[in-house]
Amino acid sequence: MADSRDEPLVLGIETSCDETGVGVVRGTTLLADAVASSVDEHARFGGVVPEVASRAHLEAMVPTVERALKEAGVSARDLDGIAVTAGPGLAGALLVGVSAAKAYAYALGKPLYGVNHLASHICVDQLEHGALPEPTMALLVSGGHSSLLLSTDITSDVRPLGATIDDAAGEAFDKVARVLNLGFPGGPVIDRYAREGDPDAIAFPRGLTGPRDAAYDFSFSGLKTAVARWIEAKRAAGEEVPVRDVSASFQEAVVDVLTRKAVRACKDEGVDHLMIGGGVAANSRLRALAQERCEAAGIRLRVPRPKLCTDNGAMVAALGAEMVARGRAASDWDLSADSSLPVTDPHVPGLGHGHGRTHGHDHVHEVSKENLYS
Repeated sequence: MADSRDEPLVLGIETSCDETGVGVVRGTTLLADAVASSVDEHARFGGVVPEVASRAHLEAMVPTVERALKEAGVSARDLDGIAVTAGPGLAGALLVGVSAAKAYAYALGKPLYGVNHLASHICVDQLEHGALPEPTMALLVSGGHSSLLLSTDITSDVRPLGATIDDAAGEAFDKVARVLNLGFPGGPVIDRYAREGDPDAIAFPRGLTGPRDAAYDFSFSGLKTAVARWIEAKRAAGEEVPVRDVSASFQEAVVDVLTRKAVRACKDEGVDHLMIGGGVAANSRLRALAQERCEAAGIRLRVPRPKLCTDNGAMVAALGAEMVARGRAASDWDLSADSSLPVTDPHVPGLGHGHGRTHGHDHVHEVSKENLYS
């Protein structure tokens, strides 16, 4: 049996939104997952403010990296690589992470890997359930994304089958919570209220589920509007809004569509595994209904524990470790943040490695081997 110390030791940095995440992974083993959240700073605005997020990342970066290394019980000098989310996400927030990763990689003389946020959400499941089957169907649901993705190789081949055409699922949760005066973020609080409500109390619409609609695309804007109008009508009539029933009925409409389309995609593509990731994957009803429908269809469901579903550095480190293990090209020093990086690019390699670059992994040899990190 191979010594676990032979597996790649990678530090991952995630700053795509309002979480400063730093993770340390050895192979598929999670050693540390440190997170500094700025969610409280955004709550009074009812959503994430990019400038506030960027400043928070700047303040939290070094302490969070140091906390992760200490928790992992490793020295920065022992790392085999530094991975960072290069996109998609908020441009300013991404730039903080990319700049920090470059600084650490240069100072340590280690290879740098710019990776895709969405691919990282898929890869994180390896830390809990072992190597990903190939192919794997992934349903990613968060505040910014609702996507169905087919991955045959998480480091090089991720194919989008469908995505949201308007509001993402998590965004709809936030907007409905705002109409119900439940605060921000909306996902956890709606999930909590829904447990005491009737999911069949109100017949809210299921977007893009007609016979002529795109089979794998999602739309939650119409649902969000329908919920808002229903609530407004109740208030205009002087009636009390049944918050628990509204929460349960809205939530059921969302998870019904998500799970129905995901299972259909698995059947159509002949894939017997479904992985669910992203912040909304922490929703208790989504997990329960997905399990029920997957069992009925003979599909194995893989969902990471809630803490690994939300944005975190562990998922970035997991994908970085896979890049190292499979010998993928490292990124160049001119790596930049790309707020709209397509999921078809799981990572951003050096030019000359399939994207026209003139140098790639060899960049590490241009750096002095003297350890500049202290």
